[in-house]
Amino acid sequence: MPPMFHLKLARLAAALWAAGAMLAPVALASPNDAPLDWRQANDTVGRFQRGHVDILRWEEAQHQDPAQPPAPSASLSLATPADAVRQAWKAHLSLAPVQAQLGAALTDAIAQGRWMALDPKMHRRVQGLSELLAVARQARQAWIQAVAARQSIGMHRDSLVAAQAAHELGQRMVQVGNWSRLQAAPSSLALGEAKMALERAEYAAALAERELVRVLQLTGRHDRIALPDGLPALPESLMSADALAHHLQGLRDQLPRAEAMRASAHARLAYEAYRTSHALAIAYRDQVLKTRELMAEEAVLRYNGMLMSVWELLSHTRSRLATAADALRAQRDFWLAESDLQWVLQGGEPTNFVSLGDGASADTAPAH
Repeated sequence: MPPMFHLKLARLAAALWAAGAMLAPVALASPNDAPLDWRQANDTVGRFQRGHVDILRWEEAQHQDPAQPPAPSASLSLATPADAVRQAWKAHLSLAPVQAQLGAALTDAIAQGRWMALDPKMHRRVQGLSELLAVARQARQAWIQAVAARQSIGMHRDSLVAAQAAHELGQRMVQVGNWSRLQAAPSSLALGEAKMALERAEYAAALAERELVRVLQLTGRHDRIALPDGLPALPESLMSADALAHHLQGLRDQLPRAEAMRASAHARLAYEAYRTSHALAIAYRDQVLKTRELMAEEAVLRYNGMLMSVWELLSHTRSRLATAADALRAQRDFWLAESDLQWVLQGGEPTNFVSLGDGASADTAPAH
């Protein structure tokens, strides 16, 4: 998620905190407690420059178990999909002679995902090339899934921050008598759903990382893998239809008639998934997400001008976060579709292709 939106979310949370403070101008202390020093309280809140976001994180830190051991440090860094591919090849000793026959330049091109540099005729001259490509595709897709799953955790945490702010505001309104408990129930329900969504996202990320470890045959060798904060940026241009046809014809010339016909059918579907997924991801990035950001920014301005209720403001925030999650899935789907297309143009036959728009993951099993 862009850093600018984190700032906007912080401003929103601070606004909600201020709204809650105005609803409860009296100290919520028992008669036996000492009077609340409001000047000191204001100074304390002033230390949290990002408003309620910092307050929530400070409160969370206060409740952490001091005896809890720190999270294990990463023992392996996979900053790019090429790192994952090279690591996967290390686990297959039989692929070393294949890499030697290809040479360093072509081997590096495959690891980097530039499979169009590989002439289909190489399959006849280099025994074991199909296996090397299958391992590369599987590792690349497992890396994409793991990075996207981990990236989504941050979005769910942002959603939880917004839900916590709304919940606390609802509780303040109940305390001062402006709302009934029934009226505050939706914000409590939203908070519970946000917590469950975060738990599901964390579990999905753990599963994706476990699958990556399995694909790389690293089970039991590394406690934790370091992955980047997000997926690679989308390319601005795509493989042209002419380039596809030229490369496909070179592949068809190396195959029996029946296999050539299957390769053509696979290529058409893979290219359609590749082209469509790119169009969707670009539309989310350049149109839908930017429009949501504009609406969220305008909502904050209208709220500050007392032209919009806090609940309308929260609705814009939830919509913005949901759109960001959709944009991430679209970006992930493109890179999975791109990997499928490269595989198909080397004679691979995926059992299925990425499903666009429903969050379904592509088949990551190597096809032979």
